[in-house]
Amino acid sequence: MYSLNVLNNAIEDGALDNLVQISDIITNVRYNTFIALIMCTVVFLVVGILIFIFLSKFVIYPINKLIKSAEKIAEEDKEGTKKVKSKKKTDMDNLEDVLGLMTTELKEKLSEVSTQKNQIETILLHMTDGIIAFNRQGEVILINPAAKKFLSIRPEDETFDDIFKKFDVNINMEKIIYLENWTSTEQRIQVDDNYMNVFFAPFKNDTERPDGVIAVIQDITEHVKLDNMQKELVADVSHELKTPITSIMGYADTLLEGEYDKETEKKFLNVIATEARRMARLVTDLLTLSRYDNNNQSVTKESFDLGDLVKKCQDKLGIEIKKKHHTVNCFVTADVPPVYANKDDIERVVLNILSNSIKYTQDGGEIKIYVGFVYNDAYIKVFDNGIGIPEEDLGRIFERFYRVDKARTREMGGTGLGLSIAKEILDKNGGSIDIKSVVGQGTEVVIRIPTKQEF
Repeated sequence: MYSLNVLNNAIEDGALDNLVQISDIITNVRYNTFIALIMCTVVFLVVGILIFIFLSKFVIYPINKLIKSAEKIAEEDKEGTKKVKSKKKTDMDNLEDVLGLMTTELKEKLSEVSTQKNQIETILLHMTDGIIAFNRQGEVILINPAAKKFLSIRPEDETFDDIFKKFDVNINMEKIIYLENWTSTEQRIQVDDNYMNVFFAPFKNDTERPDGVIAVIQDITEHVKLDNMQKELVADVSHELKTPITSIMGYADTLLEGEYDKETEKKFLNVIATEARRMARLVTDLLTLSRYDNNNQSVTKESFDLGDLVKKCQDKLGIEIKKKHHTVNCFVTADVPPVYANKDDIERVVLNILSNSIKYTQDGGEIKIYVGFVYNDAYIKVFDNGIGIPEEDLGRIFERFYRVDKARTREMGGTGLGLSIAKEILDKNGGSIDIKSVVGQGTEVVIRIPTKQEF
């Protein structure tokens, strides 16, 4: 400022001498200005460096460190997210696999249960025994067709009492369910002409608590009939054997007690011999039936001429025919093929049928025999004009020891087993026998025997 003032004064004073001084001042000003600029520049540089160092150390470095840390964290988060996603994906895959396996197993179990259910329903549907299940309230929860048939169950019969009380069954559901040692759980009931055996048993639920009762119904009609037949057979055999034995013992004791004339002794001995032969026939017939019943009688079949066999049987019975003055005619149709059966058995059947016709036809009667062929069977038809058989007895004539007129049959020496044996023989040989009769008019017997060998 001073230099400018001096310069202004010099200019104002117009002093030229002072131009040199002015020039020096200007030079000095320029120098000072340059020095000042340099110094300012150095100061600015130093300050700038210091600011840079400060910023670098306290601002930029922490920011960079923070950025790097953030990037690292970001990368770690990214990798962690990938791992988590991968883990989640793996868990989801495993869950899907488990669910798929569970679904498959469930389908298999359901299919297995459905199959077992269908099998049980099929078994119950086709069982020959009846099955009825009741809950604890006595209501029907399951029943199969056999049970409905055996017990004649109506649609309105829905409880234990509805079904069994009408048969007067002495049984109580509570006793079956709660008294394990109660033994009266089996009952026999009769439905019309049939006999049923009913077995009652409790069943339990999954907690082992009583949940109801099952009734198993068995049709024992055949067993009862066989049992009755066996009892009747024992009684009949005992009676049939007792009669001749009594006669034999009586006449034998009479002969031993004293002396009789030859004619009386001969009469008694004839009675003894007759009764003994009757016993022998009875025992022989019983043994024959026993062999057939036990399948111990072997059947050896062969081909033979049925017409010739019938004529031979007629000749064997010639004496009996002559005694009763019967007229017997045998007609054989032409071209009857040989039959295939056991010859001895068929001969026994023919002899039995012809003997019956001779016995039960009044003296001087007429008997006709026809031998023919129809389809694959040869047949024998025997017609007589004898006393006949009542219609109510025709259904039972093949029963063992059954006689239409017991007194007359016994008098004629019959055992009551002839027709039973004839039917057994024909059944074994694949044949059949049928009898039609009218009381007072006569009887027709038709026997069929196969002509072809069965392979």
